[in-house]
Amino acid sequence: MHNEAEDSGPSGYAAARLRLLTEEARSGPPRRTALADLTDDWLTGLFTAGTEGTRGVSLVAVGGYGRAELSPRSDLDLLLLHDGSDPQAVATLADRLWYPVWDLGLALDHSVRTPAEARRTAGEDLKVQLGLLDARHLAGDLGLTASLRTAVLADWRNQAPKRLPALQELCAERADRQGELQYLLEPDLKEARGGLRDATALRAVAASWLADAPREGLAEARRRLLDVRDALHLTTGRATDRLALQEQDQVAAELGVLDADALLRQVYEAARVIAYAGDVTWREVGRVLRSRAVRPRLRAMLGGGKPSAERSPLAEGVVEQDGEVVLARAARPERDPVLPLRAAAAAAQAGLPLSLHAVRRMAATVRPLPTPWPAEAREQLVTLLGSGRPTVQVWEALEAEGLVNSLLPDWERVRCRPQRNAVHLWTVDRHLIETAVRASAFTRRVHRPDLLLVAALLHDIGKGWPGDHSVAGEVIAKDVAARIGFDHHDVTVIAALVRHHLLLVETATRRDLEDPATVRAVAEAVGSQGTLELLHALTEADALATGPAAWSSWRASLVSDLVKRVSAVLSGDAPADPEEAAPTAEQERLAIEVVATGAPVLSLRAQAEPPAEPSDDPEPLGVELLIAVPDQPGVLPAVAGVIALHRLTVRTAELRALDLPDGVEGSVLLLDWRVAAEYGSLPQATRLRADLVRALDGTLDIAGRLAERDAAYPRRRGVVAPPPRVTVAPAASRHATVIEVRAQDAPGLLFRIGRALEDAGVRVRSAHASTLGANAVDAFYVTGPEGAPLPGEEAVAVARKLEETLRG
Repeated sequence: MHNEAEDSGPSGYAAARLRLLTEEARSGPPRRTALADLTDDWLTGLFTAGTEGTRGVSLVAVGGYGRAELSPRSDLDLLLLHDGSDPQAVATLADRLWYPVWDLGLALDHSVRTPAEARRTAGEDLKVQLGLLDARHLAGDLGLTASLRTAVLADWRNQAPKRLPALQELCAERADRQGELQYLLEPDLKEARGGLRDATALRAVAASWLADAPREGLAEARRRLLDVRDALHLTTGRATDRLALQEQDQVAAELGVLDADALLRQVYEAARVIAYAGDVTWREVGRVLRSRAVRPRLRAMLGGGKPSAERSPLAEGVVEQDGEVVLARAARPERDPVLPLRAAAAAAQAGLPLSLHAVRRMAATVRPLPTPWPAEAREQLVTLLGSGRPTVQVWEALEAEGLVNSLLPDWERVRCRPQRNAVHLWTVDRHLIETAVRASAFTRRVHRPDLLLVAALLHDIGKGWPGDHSVAGEVIAKDVAARIGFDHHDVTVIAALVRHHLLLVETATRRDLEDPATVRAVAEAVGSQGTLELLHALTEADALATGPAAWSSWRASLVSDLVKRVSAVLSGDAPADPEEAAPTAEQERLAIEVVATGAPVLSLRAQAEPPAEPSDDPEPLGVELLIAVPDQPGVLPAVAGVIALHRLTVRTAELRALDLPDGVEGSVLLLDWRVAAEYGSLPQATRLRADLVRALDGTLDIAGRLAERDAAYPRRRGVVAPPPRVTVAPAASRHATVIEVRAQDAPGLLFRIGRALEDAGVRVRSAHASTLGANAVDAFYVTGPEGAPLPGEEAVAVARKLEETLRG
């Protein structure tokens, strides 16, 4: 291979390179090294042919090429180093080197410098400095390269107190910009936090001799990310570091990994190792730099000698030293199985990191807890979970050394598990910890904060198993709660919270809360006031920990309304039947006006307490839109269409026939909807009414207008949405059949559904719109023309027809 690349010139190198990249037998580090060797030989041949007696010049590989880590589409980072004696000869040589590389279409990052220029540029540009730390001699004057390497390393070590904080800031800025590799669905393998750039930064810290990263697993994590990047380059044919959704299956296949989820999990595990090593290393850098700044003053005060660090007791066997939580000298992890939880709880309560050495010592020597756990262990776990934001970094420290899996073996199935849902910000395991963090803010509003915190930790534990994760999670939660040492009653409550953790938000946003059957069903599932109180807090904590699209003032108000109604039932008060509810004075006034004029009337009423300042709430409460119309076909699609044309988002939609006062003849439909402006201000009621009149008499072409608007604003290309799904919810109401629609949210969706239901000859009593990210989940309470629920087969036929319409 050496001779072929050298003797045959660019075409020989290109052919040999292609063969190497398509060899299935060779991949990973061996292929990267072989590609670097092949490239070394070719460039050395070009250099030797171009020097022709020129002295005082050398060719140096820097950066990733300097580390001999060439991915299929990596840049070639090259430095042409010269002593300055013959600039013209060096310029000619540079052309003879760079042009063949460009001719092959290879990316090239090149520079021509003297050693003094290289050192000066490195002093001004941190990225250049990092590249030179990996400088490797390729050809020419070895002494010139060696002296530069020595000088650059000496400069780096001498300037470390100033340069390392700048490097840490660079890493932090990149993390803010690119996010955390271990949680992203389409991560940048190089730039995101925990990626390849951070691994390179840790090498630079080690080269400073000031601090060193924890090495266990670090090289393997780096190798894994490089392997994934190689496969990404080969499958896409591009120099990309972003692992896009549409390429993950191909990359997984190239690596021999089961599927895209298994691939992401491996990427997340590697990123977690690098990110944790970074946290520990930068903490150590800060500690060393602080001690260097303080030590001369202390030595002068104390008359010489090395001062010993102060140790402040935090808990039995646990002390604070130098800004970290460490084990006391008398601590004996091998005799104290509760020590890891006690140390973790103390660290989280103090808002301090757990020392790496302490965690490793406990992981290596601590005995397993007995089953069930002693009361102290359970209390320390609850204290850890209830400590708020500091819980996250302490939990990560325990997890990095395997202590979490020792305490909770079921954790392994959710660890680093991706969630392929744009609403979710985190992997399953981090979401569980985030939920506990959110729940810690609600511990004052529940009678049993310990049950709330443990349920928060376990509510999605079933996501590692097939089937409904709430059902699987209930079984696991029962087992874990018993092992932790809760009594039978508490175990039952925790299991119920896990089983029903989605019940309140799904019911509140998809069901008619005026229907007694809805409220009774929730009351039966919950069983007691205490469980309801806990479930309310868990619902909010879970949604807040999911992401901004999962919770809003609108959702909060619906859930609170449902909780009040369920609480009343649990207290013995039966919910009123909506069929028997008397109209309000406002509703009656509108109905009489409709009878008198024969035309629709409406009113827009803002929420009772408008926010004091503009809110970034993803789903504001909106306003109440009350519409009364003469009873006639086509009301739902007409109203939904007009609302879509005016760019209003529907929160809830109720439609029912109104009982008129004695002596008033006619039939009136009342629509009580809550709407919010997509952006800008709300339209005037007079404009809405005028358009509604035209929609009902057929002179306003809603479908055409919506189609025109869609054509004017074409949707951006993106991930193809799954097809719509329409189902009949069994036994959801005594008064109506409930049809659920799950579809990609889009303007006019409610109009299309309303028109399809109208065409099917069914009446819509009420509708409940719910949007999570790009997904709409809408429920429609429908009856036949006579007002009774649809027979089973007819309901299924209506659902099937609606699904076909939406797919078309």
